[in-house]
Amino acid sequence: MAAHQQAQAIPNLKDKIPKLEPRRRRQGPENRLPLPETPSLPPPPDTSTLSFQTPGRRILSTKDHNLFLSSSSYNLILAFIFGLSDAVIDTPISAIKDEDCSAAVKSIIAILDEAEVLVQETPPDEAGGSRFGNKIFRDFLDKVKAASPSWHRKLGLTTDAAIAEVETYLNQSFGNRSRIDYGSGHELNFMIWTLCLYQLRIIEKSDFKPLVLRVFVRYLTLMRTIQSTYYLEPAGSHGVWGLDDYQFLPFLFGASQLLHHPFITPLAIHQQLTIEEFGHDFMYLGQVDFVNSTKTVKGLRWHSPMLDDISSAKSWSKIEGGMKRMFVAEVLRKLPVMQHFLFGSLVPAVEGMSTEADAGNAQEEEDLEGATVVVEHDGVKHVHQLNSWGDCCGIKVPSAIAAAEAARKTGAGEALRRIPFD
Repeated sequence: MAAHQQAQAIPNLKDKIPKLEPRRRRQGPENRLPLPETPSLPPPPDTSTLSFQTPGRRILSTKDHNLFLSSSSYNLILAFIFGLSDAVIDTPISAIKDEDCSAAVKSIIAILDEAEVLVQETPPDEAGGSRFGNKIFRDFLDKVKAASPSWHRKLGLTTDAAIAEVETYLNQSFGNRSRIDYGSGHELNFMIWTLCLYQLRIIEKSDFKPLVLRVFVRYLTLMRTIQSTYYLEPAGSHGVWGLDDYQFLPFLFGASQLLHHPFITPLAIHQQLTIEEFGHDFMYLGQVDFVNSTKTVKGLRWHSPMLDDISSAKSWSKIEGGMKRMFVAEVLRKLPVMQHFLFGSLVPAVEGMSTEADAGNAQEEEDLEGATVVVEHDGVKHVHQLNSWGDCCGIKVPSAIAAAEAARKTGAGEALRRIPFD
């Protein structure tokens, strides 16, 4: 009887314990920012109406920047870059053969080949072993500037005024002379150089696919050589929280290449065998491989957490859309980047924008160590030391490439080291 009463006193929890179900992964918040619209690319202008001019900086204040963002030049740049990206949807690099390249495209590639020869003829000064930028880089830029007029004549430019305008963008695309650094603004200069060639009808819309998959890819490999030769510092680096220390467009163009790929998924960037097999054909994978090779720590989640986070996206279309948003938000809409943008007659400034004479400062590219430049940040003009820790042009940091090269020279870089708790 006592045992029966004791059994009745024990509560029956069978119906009170919740049924265990597999935990579903919580969906991340949807990006509510609309995809930036791709404006229609206008036809090239009538060159007989143009008055060529050496490009100069015109975005010297927040007001100037806002004028640019509502201008036809902004729409022109967006239409050109996004048009190039759309041209390479689902297209591997190997799909473009030599016979697919026009004479103009082949001439551009030959120019980049000659620029690499200049790198080989201008070896860096190894004295001191500094991991910051090597000053011999300036000698390389001098040689590029000397060769540039003949390069542009081969492209069909006939007047000194036209060459002076167009070559400025190419000369700026290899990096900054004073800071000895390189970033997405210099990469943008290269694309504006090709946009100028489009404006002059030297290249056509039919060249867009080889322009990305042959010309831009050649520029990318050249810049890797320059970065590793002269230890170019990252321009405006965000450290490990940035997408990449140097480049942006390989991820935009690369996502378009992979947009509907049948088996390469965003998570494939963690699969070394996939990267080794397909990295030469798809820019996104190739750039991830290059980033991995320049780091002294193994694992994207440690040295490139943004790339690691992006790899969890469900599809390449999500990534491609995100890269378009990022190009607008982190390049065109960023005053610290666009304050260095140059305007001429082919990519004109807007009436009412400041001039460098208005700002009262000399040309930015002074060959002076510790040179200063007057800029306006959040509406306030100030003198900015080019090698300072100000947030305007980013923090001056050693080159990750230089650190990796130093590790290899000492024998410590034969394999990437693991974090102790990896």
